Amino acid sequence: MKAIAGICAAAGLFLCAAAPPPPPRPTTPASPVDRAALASRVRQEALHAWRGYAQYAFGHDELKPVSRAPRDWYGVSLGMTPVDALDTLLLLGLTAEADAARRWIDESLSFDRDVFVKNFEITIRLLGGLLSGHEMTKDPRLLRLADDLGTRLLPAFGSPTGMPYMYVNLKTGRTRGALSNPAEIGTLVLEFGALSRMTGKPVFREKARKALEELYRRRSKIGLVADGIDVETGEWTSRDSHVGGGIDSYYEYLFKCGRLFGDGGCEAMWRESIAAVNARLADETPNGLWYGTADRETGRRTVTEFGALQAFFPGLLALSGDLPRARRLQDSCFRMWTLHGLEPDALDYRTMRVVDPRYLLRPEIAESAFYLYRLTKDARYLEMGRTFFEDLVRRCRTDTGYTVIEDVVSGRKGDLMPSYFLAETLKYLYLLFAPEETLDLDRVVFNTEAHPLRRVPSRRW
Repeated sequence: MKAIAGICAAAGLFLCAAAPPPPPRPTTPASPVDRAALASRVRQEALHAWRGYAQYAFGHDELKPVSRAPRDWYGVSLGMTPVDALDTLLLLGLTAEADAARRWIDESLSFDRDVFVKNFEITIRLLGGLLSGHEMTKDPRLLRLADDLGTRLLPAFGSPTGMPYMYVNLKTGRTRGALSNPAEIGTLVLEFGALSRMTGKPVFREKARKALEELYRRRSKIGLVADGIDVETGEWTSRDSHVGGGIDSYYEYLFKCGRLFGDGGCEAMWRESIAAVNARLADETPNGLWYGTADRETGRRTVTEFGALQAFFPGLLALSGDLPRARRLQDSCFRMWTLHGLEPDALDYRTMRVVDPRYLLRPEIAESAFYLYRLTKDARYLEMGRTFFEDLVRRCRTDTGYTVIEDVVSGRKGDLMPSYFLAETLKYLYLLFAPEETLDLDRVVFNTEAHPLRRVPSRRW
């Protein structure tokens, strides 16, 4: 999951626990990757993480594994982890656990809540999870919940521009948060489009598609967007352009909208946008290929930072057919990871100095390894995946699940297992090692939270 997933962490939602320096990596020579054994190990760790959640936080949004306590985003549970994890449990064959999650969703989950929620996060995690769960199980109750949730989110699109407000009240439909960004505006069309297809209600697709178009047409003369915009006036509030948080999944959805629905308009917007990104944001350095920050109007380089969220970009490049750039950028991402045995949330790639030392159990680097292996069959990406997985176990595992790391250098632990750890990180690692028939990439498209949605012919869009 991209974009705003780390903002909750930045707001101080973790309890920091003192920790000794991380244990050193084993120094024995690497053996050939045993895919079956690693897939089995990932499955066992997913079971460990789910059992910790089930024991100490079941029915709540997320687990705080160090304090062994639940956490709800808005004071009441919206079922983040059960909904987000459902398709992972199904793909990994954890049938009893999937049944327990689905039973709770069917019987206990309600969106009739007087709370303001972040439209973007609720869409990618809950709406996406309900839709993929419905497609995998054919459970009509999941689709009814998705329809209800989508209807409650629709008022967010009521701005003068049609670009959504950041927050919407699930009960009253009131909105707030006019200052937004491309990721929160442009990362809705897959879920709302799929909801239209499944329910036969075109309003969902129309609202999300218009928001995407309104954002795209406000790009600069050199083809770039920035990480801040006012959805009421349509005026930019920032000049910073990059592929990191606040923008990242906007580019992802331009491409995937075309792939999922056969949408030629999205395909054209993607081609125009990626040409500008490669021309203005790609940065060739002595330390390899990176993508930095530039002024959206002039293209002038302003910041040389790259981090865990940007690590999705090699996978997107690979999926869109640009394997040479994808390979080189993934090499840079792997170098970022191996500096300290976990990737930091931000790195100055010119000096290789850590700018933000947190590791928030993010999935993006494993996601890119998964796509690159599927598309190239190069065993190097299996080896990368093994490194990611073993470092996760070594550094982030607790007795009751997995936790974020506050400082990748010292190893100091935080206290949160985000729902996307089960939805994405473990799913991508498992699929990297599992037999390819476990999931056919030609038949589905992952949303930015790794929820697989079935591809449809263009005539049905």
